[in-house]
Amino acid sequence: MNLNKFYNKKKILITGHTGFKGSWLVHWLSRYNVKILGIGLDPYNKLCLFKYINKKKLIDKRLDIVNYKKLEQCILKFKPDIIYHLAAQALVKKSVSNPLETFKTNIIGTANVLSCINKLNKKTTSVIITSDKCYENLKLIRGYNEKDRLGGHDPYSASKASAEIVFKSFFDTILKKNKNVKIASARAGNVIGGGDWSSDRLIPDCVKAWSSGKKVYIRNPNATRPWQHVLEPLSGYIILSYHLNKNKNINGDSFNFGPRFNEVATVKKVLQISKKFWDSAKFHIYKENFFKEDALLRLDSSKAKKILKWKKILSIERTLELTMSWYDKFYKNNDDVKDLLKDDIDYYLKLTKRTFNE
Repeated sequence: MNLNKFYNKKKILITGHTGFKGSWLVHWLSRYNVKILGIGLDPYNKLCLFKYINKKKLIDKRLDIVNYKKLEQCILKFKPDIIYHLAAQALVKKSVSNPLETFKTNIIGTANVLSCINKLNKKTTSVIITSDKCYENLKLIRGYNEKDRLGGHDPYSASKASAEIVFKSFFDTILKKNKNVKIASARAGNVIGGGDWSSDRLIPDCVKAWSSGKKVYIRNPNATRPWQHVLEPLSGYIILSYHLNKNKNINGDSFNFGPRFNEVATVKKVLQISKKFWDSAKFHIYKENFFKEDALLRLDSSKAKKILKWKKILSIERTLELTMSWYDKFYKNNDDVKDLLKDDIDYYLKLTKRTFNE
């Protein structure tokens, strides 16, 4: 897959471009001969990755995807060739304190994007990104596959399950008839990597505390998550958009992007590994939980491997080493963030040269 050829002269829309994954994706795609329209809100935190990324190819539009009229006007004017829909309220704890915002953004916002896609009078390839938490968590050891039941008891998980239902119903009744549309949804596991400073996320909370010589307090040490470096699912989204143009049988389909079963780790294990790469790391486990959070979550990504030839390549240890090294360079050496991002992307592309080339 030649990325220079695939993206050459393409107009790309990225919703949620100011977020963690969105910022990484903008920076990655800015390497190519593209024009990028980013639609998103102002970053939640003053310290954010978006502040540092390459914006030379980016049209930065601050817009709430819940506002349909403005969203439609913006998208129809830009006429994108490829769409990556990442915009979301992505924090579980915040969804409990502010469920209405979560439902509006993740459900209505997704429906708005889908409606705009249908109104584009040109060939467009779209990837709708949701979450591994869209599955009803029955604590299945085998891992959840794309045919498993959707659901979620907390507002965030419920909103992501609903977004998937909206996507599928929209495709089956409307988009399937539109010959210009090629679209699929993507469900990824927990992402980590340099540049995430969001609240109530394990690695950002650890790094913020450890960089100040403080201890981290953990609420669910045995919670299992499909941890992976942010570049792993982003590569999945890129590969999926490529294959949508090659394989008509996956139009309207959904794909998981997560680690293999033996690479799924508990919060406690992630902390123990991280400690190897951050000498002053200290953590304490809370006995009290502030709200119920699913303890076991695994994805079955065999479909993506079989059809898209995608697979996670970085071990959890290597992922954490890259992540901690990124933050260490940022805090101690004040390294240029653009260089840190470029180094990690170059490294990842080198490892995936059988899949990607430039």
